[in-house]
Amino acid sequence: MRARRAAVRAASALVATFALTAGLSGLAGPATAASGAAPSPTAGATDPVTHEENDRVPEGSVWTQHYFPSADDSGTELHADVLLPDSLPKGRKVPVILSIGPYFAHSGQTGPEGFTHTGPSARFQDFVEGADLFDNGYAFVMVDLRGFGGSTGCLDWGGPGEQADVKAAVAWAAEQPWSTGAVGMYGKSYDAVTGLIGNNLDQRALKAVVAQEPVWDMYQYIYSNGVPRPNVTGTAGAYNSIATMEPMADDDPYYQANARYEDTHPECLTENSAGYRIADQGDEHWTSRDLAKLAKGSDTPLFVTQGFIENNTKPEEMEEYLDNHRGVERGWLGQWDHVRGGDRVGDGRLAMGREGWYAETLSFYDQYLKGTKPSVRYPAYAVEDSTGAWRAQRTWPVVERSVDLSLGGGSYVDDGGASARAALTASGTPAPKRAQPSGTWDMENAPATEQAPPEGLAEAQLKSLRAGDTTSSFFVWSRPVKQDVRVTGTPRVSLKAKGEGNIMLKLYDVAPDGGAVMFDEQVSLVESGRLAVDLKSTDWTLTAGHVLAVEIGSIQTGSWRDTPSGETIQVSKARLELALDDPADDIATHGDRSPFLDTYLRQYTVKLPAGPPSFSVVPGGRL
Repeated sequence: MRARRAAVRAASALVATFALTAGLSGLAGPATAASGAAPSPTAGATDPVTHEENDRVPEGSVWTQHYFPSADDSGTELHADVLLPDSLPKGRKVPVILSIGPYFAHSGQTGPEGFTHTGPSARFQDFVEGADLFDNGYAFVMVDLRGFGGSTGCLDWGGPGEQADVKAAVAWAAEQPWSTGAVGMYGKSYDAVTGLIGNNLDQRALKAVVAQEPVWDMYQYIYSNGVPRPNVTGTAGAYNSIATMEPMADDDPYYQANARYEDTHPECLTENSAGYRIADQGDEHWTSRDLAKLAKGSDTPLFVTQGFIENNTKPEEMEEYLDNHRGVERGWLGQWDHVRGGDRVGDGRLAMGREGWYAETLSFYDQYLKGTKPSVRYPAYAVEDSTGAWRAQRTWPVVERSVDLSLGGGSYVDDGGASARAALTASGTPAPKRAQPSGTWDMENAPATEQAPPEGLAEAQLKSLRAGDTTSSFFVWSRPVKQDVRVTGTPRVSLKAKGEGNIMLKLYDVAPDGGAVMFDEQVSLVESGRLAVDLKSTDWTLTAGHVLAVEIGSIQTGSWRDTPSGETIQVSKARLELALDDPADDIATHGDRSPFLDTYLRQYTVKLPAGPPSFSVVPGGRL
């Protein structure tokens, strides 16, 4: 058992020094206990609290709270919960791991969690424990974005206001008397987005960013090329709800007043909701939140994770962000859903399938925040493809050949899938109606949106097409591939259209027995003229003998809130651009099949016997 009291006294001296300095510059909130009083279970700037005094404080740390202004001169005040190693000697400095987001309120992450007393958020307790953060000599700082937790100001979903918050938080963490000045950022989902923002801001103090399952461009989370997603209103409502969450009854009065900022500023909630209703991707509201474009020339060492088939924060504009980033990169990419590197599923298997998340993350921070040479040589990218196999590579994507394939043309009725469902019903199987997903919808929680197609739908539609009917979509088929070939990077479809409405583009991996898996998709508004659409980034292997099918048609799932035009859309001069890689060249690295891959395959495998081929995936037959 460590002598915590002596360590607490040393930490108290450090924090008291900070509070005096910060108080002179107007950056600290008021103390919550008089000098000489017994330590309070609610921390202040000069009143550190230990785990023994408050069980919500992680073991091995002392907790204090602080306030400082954002960087945009708006008067916004940001709140920080600081956790320092409880064994930190007086005068010793440590590097800082910083998380910034909306989920650090004392009462809960996305809603009240039933706590009986206040304390710092346990959102990243898995990381704190898994990396043994305090014994390894780091401070951990959690900062509430404007409008959340103990911070004032109007919430500004990924916008200039939040970007100013990130800038201020990085600078503040670097300037504290207990800080070495080296800051790393850590997060998943929303607080991974703030990590990408931190990289884009190019502050010298920020030495490394770890971002798990981020959104790469905020527009893409709400719209797809002008077509609203089902969460176009739900996400606004979710964050308005989080912003107005009641503080804990024993939070200090200063924190409580800040937490109730929206009570006297109701316009904050209205303005937040209004932003999501802007459908034009070129509007300044969205261009200021295009993190992929804003990453151009950035060089902070960056460690990312991304599930290619995940149903929440999807790999859209991921490749653009990584192309624009010029610094060191590390990545775990694969076939999982919205999970963290160290998460496990119910039977104990790792959700990403790969051991060593906390050790590799700590090594990454040690290298760039402490200058410690890694003892293990980790691959720049560890990638799981659709077969469940892991490989190591120096970058992502690795492209051995780029192809531009002619798909020809066809026609479809933009009816939202009505004619396809009618064909299914005519075959003797009643077709269910399209359903919109419902439930909590923030970046941490989202209902499943990609609903599996009804059994027999694809076959019934093909039968109608072969009878000469114009239905909800049409298909184009490749010849069977002669060798295993991986589709990687970001596929793109371009075409010429006549008519107005919506278009959905899907890629299928079709086995010789007709079992087909939809592995990539995207939608767009369409009008007469040329159109080019980037699909989601992917890493999918077509095994020898399989066929690539392309479906072009109306939006037929509940994954978007589209309004069918009812028009017949004529498509011509369609082309498919693919980046291809040869799996025979893979360099294996450790990792097991991620559990979600089998869930996805069960849900999205349909019967879709291949039709007459019109193109080859690998023209000439060689990569």
